[in-house]
Amino acid sequence: MASSTVLMPNPHTNNHVTFSENIRPKSQHSFGQVSLPNKTETSLARHSVAASYVATKTAATTTVSSRALKTSSTTTSSLSHFWREVHGLNNWENLVEPLHPLLRQEIIRYGEFVTACYKAFDLDPNSKRYLNCKYGKKNMLNEVGMENSGYKVTKYIYATPDINIPIQNDAPCGRWIGYVAVSDDESVRRLGRRDIVITFRGTVTNHEWIANLMSSLTPARLDPHNPRPEVKVEAGFLSLYTSDESDSKFGLGSCREQLLSEVSRLLTKYKGEELSISIAGHSMGSSLALLLAYDIAELGLNKGNSSREKPITVFSFGGPRVGNSGFKQRCEELGVKVLRIVNVNDPITKMPGVFLNENFRVFGDRYELPWSCSCYAHVGVELVLDFFNMQNPSCVHDLGTYISLLKCPKKLQFQRNTVDLLDRAREMLISAQNFNMLPWEMLPALW
Repeated sequence: MASSTVLMPNPHTNNHVTFSENIRPKSQHSFGQVSLPNKTETSLARHSVAASYVATKTAATTTVSSRALKTSSTTTSSLSHFWREVHGLNNWENLVEPLHPLLRQEIIRYGEFVTACYKAFDLDPNSKRYLNCKYGKKNMLNEVGMENSGYKVTKYIYATPDINIPIQNDAPCGRWIGYVAVSDDESVRRLGRRDIVITFRGTVTNHEWIANLMSSLTPARLDPHNPRPEVKVEAGFLSLYTSDESDSKFGLGSCREQLLSEVSRLLTKYKGEELSISIAGHSMGSSLALLLAYDIAELGLNKGNSSREKPITVFSFGGPRVGNSGFKQRCEELGVKVLRIVNVNDPITKMPGVFLNENFRVFGDRYELPWSCSCYAHVGVELVLDFFNMQNPSCVHDLGTYISLLKCPKKLQFQRNTVDLLDRAREMLISAQNFNMLPWEMLPALW
């Protein structure tokens, strides 16, 4: 039996507002699934009171505040006026709880751009395009059923993990990881700005899986003029982002070089226009999306000669933690907006840093622990989903299931006292009087 909810946390109380339904995705395709171990997480009993949900729509006016935007209509004309709020201008205040129709529409739209990465990725070992995109840039969106998206693909992006696997003979060469697209003139009028979208797929190849498991923090050092050693990110993600085919004379540049070059080109081409930079990814792709957003902002590419910055927004689907608290703080200082769409049952969203994370930096709400700089921390605002399927446990990380649930909420529930086993374990650790009870030598494996 499949059960699912869309759960938006209230930061001021222990109550949660929840959209719930039994869901079976209409499509037979499954994108971004992972095989889970036999031993799965369980949760404590949850008490809920159901109430009927009635979607309300009211006519939008040309000037409303973020609070008033909660009841505006879902027409595209509304989006053209209020896209900055929908893209996190006010950190999605009053738009997440309850989930506003315009925000839901945009989350789904960017999720479908990421889905296109999976649909277009060639996994046939006998194909000449194996581990690359099956289609050319001009036809890719049409081939995956997004001919009416209003965007044109401008560049394909490849990533090369600097990792060797001794038991395999294949070298870690560049693989297609995503694409850059830009909205056409007709969509500019509909969206209210020229939108540059960059999307990344999740983990597929063995080298990418190894990169995901490299759960050690290392300084990002992406700004040559200010290395900021306190800003640290996961080593495997950074390797995927910055490594190139250095052994090949005509090899690819790094994922980072390709992206920064194309983003700079598009910002120059459309300078003087109202612009937005929207970055979306699933799983490992969410990590690359956040690294790119930080990189663009740190280098000031979104400022140019204009007095007004081009907003950078990340839509993260089932993404893991990327960096430490210093990375989170710097992203916030730079104005990088991140909306994290996560399933509470998805183990990928709890890693790395299962125990040593943003909730374990301070002891007793008073004393900052000495290893706090080595704790991983999520960045941004969280929109929590809650779904699980006993017949198909891997659906908890499936991008198709994420999007299907967002499209079909039917009921509203008020859910109380939701506590999972990780929260209970963390509480036990914090309340323990004898710290010798904890096997400290195991902590690096839990980071």
